[in-house]
Amino acid sequence: MHHDPTRALIDGLGYAGLAPFVGLALLLWLVSPDLHPFVALALAAYGAAIVSFLGGIHWGIGLRYATTQTPGHAFHLVWGVVPSLLAWVSMLMPAYAGLPLLGLVLVACYAVDRKTWADAGLAHWLPLRWRLTVVATLSCVFGAAGT
Repeated sequence: MHHDPTRALIDGLGYAGLAPFVGLALLLWLVSPDLHPFVALALAAYGAAIVSFLGGIHWGIGLRYATTQTPGHAFHLVWGVVPSLLAWVSMLMPAYAGLPLLGLVLVACYAVDRKTWADAGLAHWLPLRWRLTVVATLSCVFGAAGT
């Protein structure tokens, strides 16, 4: 079997990126009530950053498509800003509502990626995206329940 260092790097970064989700969600169940607002904000801010990153991937796809006049580039450019806007709204909400919204947006991002990444030549990344989405979403919901 051939070792692909790029694949290993992407897998490693993806899985390492789950540590703040899982760690902060667990902390919400363990810390004293006076620390809850800080930990909840930390989890929501991290989730919002990741959701914005997922939208940014679509900007990259849309820009590449736009330069080749490939149909569908406008969808990617428009969708690319939606996760960031929803993440921003989630940050304005109390954590018990904002964290589940982030979980929902994570699922929506995966659903859009599942429909669009094959045409962009990215389908081979969907199993990793699914695993990351499941853990991140459950962390948001588990964290919200701890608030």
